[in-house]
Amino acid sequence: MKIHEVGMESKKVKVGVVQAIPALFDISKTVDIILYWIEKGAQEGCDLLLFPESFIPGYPRGLNFDAKIGSRTDKSRDQWLEYWNNSLEIPSKHLDTLKEAVQRAHLFLALGVTEKENRGGSLYCTLLYFDPKGNLVGKHRKIKPTGLERYIWAESDGTSLISLDTSLGKIGGLICWENYMPLARMALYQKGIEIYLAPTADQRPSWQNTLQHIALEGRCFVLSSNQWVRKSDYPKEYQEDLKNEPENLCSGGSVIISPMGEVLAGPLWNQEGLLTAELDFSLLAKSKLDFDVIGHYSRKDIFQLEVRNQPEILDIRNKD
Repeated sequence: MKIHEVGMESKKVKVGVVQAIPALFDISKTVDIILYWIEKGAQEGCDLLLFPESFIPGYPRGLNFDAKIGSRTDKSRDQWLEYWNNSLEIPSKHLDTLKEAVQRAHLFLALGVTEKENRGGSLYCTLLYFDPKGNLVGKHRKIKPTGLERYIWAESDGTSLISLDTSLGKIGGLICWENYMPLARMALYQKGIEIYLAPTADQRPSWQNTLQHIALEGRCFVLSSNQWVRKSDYPKEYQEDLKNEPENLCSGGSVIISPMGEVLAGPLWNQEGLLTAELDFSLLAKSKLDFDVIGHYSRKDIFQLEVRNQPEILDIRNKD
């Protein structure tokens, strides 16, 4: 690893967030795109790389899958089948390709995918964690898809609220609007999260305020990555469904924020790119002088949070 470490107070970690356009609904081409950005992240000296929500096979913004209460159509089932066919199955040849790329790059990877349930037909919005040896060391499935997302993605339970104790620090995260769930955030804060990941599909300027709030609330570094997607990036067969949508469907807004709410890199708008920042871990302790959500501000004599089935933090420090 490329970590500069002489005790926690002087540790520095270089991180990167990817803002890119996937090959929508084409898993093979999207994996090739991911390989490109992994290599670029390695060239930039990143210890950790974060990709957006559902980068495989793309967040289906603007599509409604002909959703109507009480009825389905052949068209909606055909669209669903294409989305399902191009989602990531675990294990699979595509997963093996990703593992090999991570091992070559020797970095931590957090990758947003739509995961295909190999025992049935359900799909999950998932954040995968890979260690620098290319091992898949954990996955978080979205516990509450938002709005029409519930039509295409199943929801997970407390076992999905994972966190990792790594050589980089304690890492965990939530996907998009899960970050609006105070108790879900607190479930991660209780594990001592230092690098908080928030892959998203939210391009609104107000999302930036949410990320700054999380950084200030959790006194942690916050990384958020989003896709940049235009209507013309969709396959031709979807253009009719998108005829009333603007050309610029998602402007991005990827960003890296310090525990004091200061923007370290970004936000990046209307282009592809790799944002990088060096995280100075001394800021974690400094930021807790006047606020510590699980320390002197927690008031454990008043409040107690019970999270059903949340796993203990996974210690992989001697394995990565």
